Amino acid sequence: MNTQLLMLTLCQGLFLTNNVTFIAINGLVGLALAPVPWMATLPVAGYVAGSVVATPLVAQHQRRWGRRRSFQLGLAVAIVATALCAAAAVVGSFWLLVAGTLVAGYYNANAGLYRFAATELVAPVYKERAISWVLAGGILGAVAGPNLANATRESIAGAPFAGAYAALVGVALLALAVVSRIPFPPLPPPAAPGSGRTLAEIARQPAFVVAVAACALGYGVMNLLMAATPIAMAHHAHPFGHAALVLEWHVLGMFVPSFFTGALIRRLGVVPILVAGVVLNIVCVAIALAGVELAHFLAALIALGVGWNFLYIGGTTLATETYRPEERTTAQAALDFWVFLTMTITSFASGALVTTGGWTWMNLGTLLPMTLLAAAIGWLAVLRRRPPAPA
Repeated sequence: MNTQLLMLTLCQGLFLTNNVTFIAINGLVGLALAPVPWMATLPVAGYVAGSVVATPLVAQHQRRWGRRRSFQLGLAVAIVATALCAAAAVVGSFWLLVAGTLVAGYYNANAGLYRFAATELVAPVYKERAISWVLAGGILGAVAGPNLANATRESIAGAPFAGAYAALVGVALLALAVVSRIPFPPLPPPAAPGSGRTLAEIARQPAFVVAVAACALGYGVMNLLMAATPIAMAHHAHPFGHAALVLEWHVLGMFVPSFFTGALIRRLGVVPILVAGVVLNIVCVAIALAGVELAHFLAALIALGVGWNFLYIGGTTLATETYRPEERTTAQAALDFWVFLTMTITSFASGALVTTGGWTWMNLGTLLPMTLLAAAIGWLAVLRRRPPAPA
């Protein structure tokens, strides 16, 4: 740990405060404003759809202006986007809310690179721990996000949750002040045209394929269930305070393990950690199918959070083994593109599934991507056991 990494960890915590607040309220505000109920999570989908569109643009900005200026721009966009969302809640405009979350996608795509920037602030031998420490900053978001949403939801009379969106403007301003003080090292220049590997060559590596699958499917399944949780709990007559509590513990499950996930990867290897992530996702489904009491939602979402942590940190660590320094922005953008695309699909599907098929069928549906991911991890494990081919 050093001062720069500590400040970046704080930025990650403020970023997750934004994300968790969005997850806690976007579906509920969307349900109140949407023309039809199945469109309730469209504002959640807009957030990650904006991230998909912004990912190539963010990679270009990182190469052109460097880490710090690009991160500053992302936070400036966050200030504008959350102000738009607050205005949408005040005037009761569903489509303005969707537009605001779509714009906020640039911030999401930008801040998603904090975990990669962390590896540049430490010696190479500490890269796994740097990723883990920065992601551990999400603990701040786990506590601050749901409580911020709960405390400010009625602060603007007649506009539920408008105050929560307005509070996120202040969160982004604080993050902007912090990130402006971090001296990021310059990025290596990109490979000259015609030299180095193409993205297609990088993407054909088995380790890169599994890294993308672990991050994208792990995040997609987690996002599907997390985005639907406030709606499902409201459907089963749980008050918003219960949903805020479940989301708080879920996000703690996502980020508290970060204190030791990096060390576990160095000791056990990345494949066992990925396997553990898949198993925890299956445990989540088993608990969710057992009942709809507060304890069931709480235990299921904690297991889901820890499973996501193992898959996301494991996948990110695996990805860092597949590219050269001059290829990092291209490879990182490609990885996050698939993560955000998967999240876009699951965010939109979440509202439709929970309002039509219900909580039970949504949970059962997650077993298919987890089975596919388990097969991909097994394939990588078999390849790694084979002796290297002779020169």
